[in-house]
Amino acid sequence: MSKPGTGAPSFLVGLGGLVLVAALLVWAKPFSAPPLRSGAGAPDLTLERLAGGAFSLSETRGQVVFLNFWATWCAPCIEEAPSLDRLYRSLRDEGFLVAAVSIDGPGQRAAVDAFRSRLDLSFPILLDPAKRSYEAYQATGVPETFLIDPEGRLVERFVGPRDWSRPRYADAVRRLLARRAGAGTG
Repeated sequence: MSKPGTGAPSFLVGLGGLVLVAALLVWAKPFSAPPLRSGAGAPDLTLERLAGGAFSLSETRGQVVFLNFWATWCAPCIEEAPSLDRLYRSLRDEGFLVAAVSIDGPGQRAAVDAFRSRLDLSFPILLDPAKRSYEAYQATGVPETFLIDPEGRLVERFVGPRDWSRPRYADAVRRLLARRAGAGTG
């Protein structure tokens, strides 16, 4: 048991130390970018394609894009990839693009290629071992998908796996493609 009158000063010293540590953590943390919002411009990215060459999001203007962050070790990514590929195959000739960004670490190119082969995926796979685009999009996990309109604006964010074969997703893409066609940019 402590002596009378010694508990309060010890508590205040401990509390002061806790406040000091919290302040240092806040000041040491770099300022983060403002949250991504629907209607805002999608951050541009340039990444290496698994198949070779570079991919730049800015070069997709005029298309509707699903930017999908995933990893080979992610069980929900394995589950959703076939339906994402079916959606891509059904709409790619209309101006729809899936850009699947692997966040697997450096030296994992063979694992990413084996994943693509095993699931017979036809959409472009991009490599982001440093997770720069993942951070730019403020992704919170995998899979995570961003719907981007033909003008390069964010439309919707999908956190977690989806069954992309549900009509809601094809309908959303077609609505954006119809707006593009109606504007005469197709």
